[in-house]
Amino acid sequence: MATWTEFETADSEMAAEARRLLYARGDGEALLATVRDDDPPRIHPINVGVVDGRLYAFLLRSAKRVDLERDGRYALHTHQDPADPGEFSVRGRAQLIDDEGVRAAVGASWFFSVDETYELFEFSIESAILGRRGPDEWPPRYTRWASSTA
Repeated sequence: MATWTEFETADSEMAAEARRLLYARGDGEALLATVRDDDPPRIHPINVGVVDGRLYAFLLRSAKRVDLERDGRYALHTHQDPADPGEFSVRGRAQLIDDEGVRAAVGASWFFSVDETYELFEFSIESAILGRRGPDEWPPRYTRWASSTA
C-alpha cells in the first residue's frame, strides 16, 4: 500500500491528472465503493481530499463508514463528465485515523466544517487506473499503476 505522496513520486503524470479529475468540480469528489462480509458492494458519493500527501475523507455514521470500519477495502472512482471524459479509479484499504493532531490539520483545510460526528479515514493506495479519451473517442486509453508494497 502507498500514500498519495508515494503514488505521486512513482507516477507524477498520473497523479497530477488524477488530482485534476478529483477536484474537477472544485471540492474533491468521487464515488466510493465499499464491501462488507458477503453483502453486495455499495457505492456512495463522497468528498475526498489530498492533504499533506495523503488521501482522506471525513464520513458521518453511515453504511459506508461501517463498511470501512469493519473491512477497510475500498474502490474510489471520479465522477464522469461527458465534456471531459477522463476517469480515475483507485483501490486499496481505508484506515480510521484517531490522532487528534492529524484530524485537526486535515479538518482545517477541508471543504466543509467537520465536528465530532465525522470520522476521518485515510485511503492507502494499492492500485490506480487512469482512463483518457476525447469526447468522441472510444475506447479509453488506460494507464495502470500498482504499489510495490501492495
